Amino acid sequence: MQLDPDAKTVLDMVKAAGRPPFHTITPQEARVFYAAGRTVLQPEPQDVAEVKNLTAPGPHGEIPLRLYRGKHTQAGQALPCLVYFHGGGWVLGDLDSHDTVCRRLANQTDGCVVSVDYRMAPEHVFPAAVDDSAAAVRFVAAQAGSLGIDPSRIAVGGDSAGGNLAAVMALMARDGNIPPVCLQLLIYPATDFAATSDAYRRITDGYPLTAPTMLWFRDLYLRGEADWYDWRASPSRAATLAGCAPAMVITCSHDPLVDEGIAYARRLEAEGVRVMHTHFSDQIHGFLTMGKLIKAAGIAHDLSAAALRGAWGTS
Repeated sequence: MQLDPDAKTVLDMVKAAGRPPFHTITPQEARVFYAAGRTVLQPEPQDVAEVKNLTAPGPHGEIPLRLYRGKHTQAGQALPCLVYFHGGGWVLGDLDSHDTVCRRLANQTDGCVVSVDYRMAPEHVFPAAVDDSAAAVRFVAAQAGSLGIDPSRIAVGGDSAGGNLAAVMALMARDGNIPPVCLQLLIYPATDFAATSDAYRRITDGYPLTAPTMLWFRDLYLRGEADWYDWRASPSRAATLAGCAPAMVITCSHDPLVDEGIAYARRLEAEGVRVMHTHFSDQIHGFLTMGKLIKAAGIAHDLSAAALRGAWGTS
């Protein structure tokens, strides 16, 4: 499989910096390294019409949220909304780690994005992140009027761990456990914690996310092997995906999650869900947040925004 020259530049920079693999250090140390990479990898944040920090009530306490309204939107306008769950293996990341992503999506869609700072492992293990994510969607729908959001056009989305949570939210929405959603945006999502795909044997070293690091995340997030097969952790383990919201799925080859992401997109389609699936054969996991150096991140943003506008009827 060929590697995008931009992605190779990132890998060379990580190697030259001597950053240790996350699975060889503590979660606290990993968070420091993850945060330090933002200034190197992410473009300057775009201006938007409004940024507002909020809190939603949840079963484990308050949940920090950050609301963005696109640059060309009008005050008081009821906007369609993407509830966004950041990546980071359920251990890393926060509202700041994906600030540039949320700003850009708000501007590209002329909509609203609400970013969710769900609880992190290992301090808060499964299903705390799921509980927080569901509570955030309920809050956005319930407070839509005061937030300037159209409750009939709420989408869920995220990258990596966030893509996992978005897929789970789509299943919960189908089952009536949270308000309906009109699209699930799944960017290189984790969908099966059994970790038996061939990609786990291929992607073992030299990439931002490898099989050993993914298993480290799994063991920090989940309480034990029984949780691997709970559909709220592994949405591919749901009895059926039929009836879920339409999906936009983005996968990339140099990623231990690639096989399960592709399989999930195919299963959604086979069970009657409308699916748009784009595969980047030359990209590495995490490239969406590396837009300062990887030009293909812009393409992924464009595709995501187009899918959202289509679901919202604003394209």
